[in-house]
Amino acid sequence: MMQTWDPFAYDRNGGFVHGLAEGVLDLLDAQKGEYILDLGCGDGQLTQRLAATGAHVLGVDASSNMVEAARARGIEAEQANAELLPFHDGTFDAVFSNAALHWVRNQDEMLAQVHRVLRAGGRFVAEMGGHGNIAAIRVALMAVLDRHGYGDSEDGVNYFPTAEYYTERLKRHGFRVGHMALIPRPTQLAESGMEGWLRTFRRGVLDGLPEDVGDAVVRETAKLLAPALQNESGNWIADYVRLRFAAIA
Repeated sequence: MMQTWDPFAYDRNGGFVHGLAEGVLDLLDAQKGEYILDLGCGDGQLTQRLAATGAHVLGVDASSNMVEAARARGIEAEQANAELLPFHDGTFDAVFSNAALHWVRNQDEMLAQVHRVLRAGGRFVAEMGGHGNIAAIRVALMAVLDRHGYGDSEDGVNYFPTAEYYTERLKRHGFRVGHMALIPRPTQLAESGMEGWLRTFRRGVLDGLPEDVGDAVVRETAKLLAPALQNESGNWIADYVRLRFAAIA
């Protein structure tokens, strides 16, 4: 399964992603004049905030739709895979990423590329899904998919590591880890609720199903999750867990 993105749906149903990025932005502490790569820039909303610091920021994303949306905001953005970055060695003072690394298929290739494009002493600052992220959502979705005969559709969609394992993984690629934290962060979803979340963040899974099956999977998964993730006011609170780190090349 390859995830696909609709920038308009992402903005409507996933606005909380950039809205809750203050912690990782503070950890980066972008400085005027620095050259920063925003890895997995999406529609460019955080890239804009980084550029407002006076840093020179280049966004990259694997999705051509997202790159187009970022450019529409006036962002300098290129389409590229994290595992094969088209930049010279030592190009950037910092590589930043928010809510993107857990979509990367080959983590070791990505980490090797990030280390390569950073200057010596450059920093890699990111936040991604960590161990336990959306655990309830994934279990419910896998159960419903299995009932419809598509039980393997959720396999390998995301990678949510522990702090201990990712620290060692970074070290194997030559990074010195200065900060690593696993942060439980229950997150209120948009008004579209769980159905909107599934249609945005599991679009790739749903696109691989017959349309009627996909619609049924969305409805049934939301119904199964409601007792656990919908509060007394009817708002959906997703069981997010974030892994936030800063490392030096």
